Amino acid sequence: MIFPRALQERDFRSVWLAGLLSDTGDWMLLIALPIVVYGLTGSALGTSVAFLVELAPGIILAPFAGRLADRADRRRVMLVVCILQALSLLPLLFVGGHTGLAIVYAVIVVQASLATLFDPSKNALLPTLLRPETLVSGNSLIALNQGVGRLIGGPLGGILLAAGHLRVIVIADAASFLAAAALIAALPATATRDAADAPLAAHRKPRLAFIATLRSQAIRGGLLVTFVAQIAQGIFVVLFILFVARELHGGSSEIGLLRGVQAVGAIGAGLVLGFIRTPSRPARLIAIGALAFGIVDLTIWNAAQLTTDVGLYALLFALAGAPGVLLETGLISYFQLAAADDERGRAFGAYGLVSNAGQGVGMVAAGLLTAPLGLMALLNAQGCLYLLGGALAAVVLTRTRPDRTPRTTAVSARSAGRA
Repeated sequence: MIFPRALQERDFRSVWLAGLLSDTGDWMLLIALPIVVYGLTGSALGTSVAFLVELAPGIILAPFAGRLADRADRRRVMLVVCILQALSLLPLLFVGGHTGLAIVYAVIVVQASLATLFDPSKNALLPTLLRPETLVSGNSLIALNQGVGRLIGGPLGGILLAAGHLRVIVIADAASFLAAAALIAALPATATRDAADAPLAAHRKPRLAFIATLRSQAIRGGLLVTFVAQIAQGIFVVLFILFVARELHGGSSEIGLLRGVQAVGAIGAGLVLGFIRTPSRPARLIAIGALAFGIVDLTIWNAAQLTTDVGLYALLFALAGAPGVLLETGLISYFQLAAADDERGRAFGAYGLVSNAGQGVGMVAAGLLTAPLGLMALLNAQGCLYLLGGALAAVVLTRTRPDRTPRTTAVSARSAGRA
């Protein structure tokens, strides 16, 4: 059987499988929690607050998370965080009555905080597990996990919640984190940075070291594209339901269908990138992904003037999943190559901060501007933001090509980990 190139690396396989398990469990909960919040509050505002509080830790903790990934054993950070993620879900077993809402919000904040600590270490670790020519392949497979998790975990979470089995969802998600922790524990330890060997930036105060990472023109360019794209994503998160309800005259079943079929395009794009031996030029991938995303989104928003056929929209939303994977894979690969190993964690801390800030700006803009400007005007602006992001990537990022070699060989990385 032929496997994608990145899966031929044993240590990467462990990280990939850990992500697949935890993402599937997470999507069960991601589908269930907003429904639980709405059931407890009976308010759309209460549900939107659940989305907004999830963004705050990604902004506040990003500098610390980046420094932690650059100073600590990345494998150990990921292991500890997975265990804490499993344990922090347990209070959801006691949700009920008037105290339930506080528990749900608290769990959302804790989970988002732990994810903020996990992601920079994971993204900084991956280049040490893969050869440069398989880096894009590996990142695409990591992105593919979200699509598979959504396709499996999303419907399963909805079915279990409808049957009144929130506790089953919580236990399953916690078990997925513990299984991921077991896989991560089998990885070789990564080297911690001794004070004598650390670069000058590491001796600075955390805030100054974080800012020093942003002096790279390549990093700044990548963050600019990220910010623009995430504003568009934040607008989508808020207005997607309104579009289906008002323009397509659909209900909950249509909303669920169109949100779910995006996974089909995401899985397809992830598999294609996983098998292709791609060069280390992720800027082109970013530009193609953002431009294609903008074109597909603008087609979706404006096709309602011609038809509201659900079958056509299912096809269009499935197509929209593909450029999303191209964009995400390109951005992750770009930052991995743009930053040196001892600054890679801070680069991804900045990436997480800008991503969450951009989504927050988009969500707030959607909430405040939809009434005065109109739904369709704002949705078209959302598509144009993706086009702007693609243009910026084509002009700015291709001029500052990241060409660092993240590692020499797989064997040398593993040997260093055992030392």
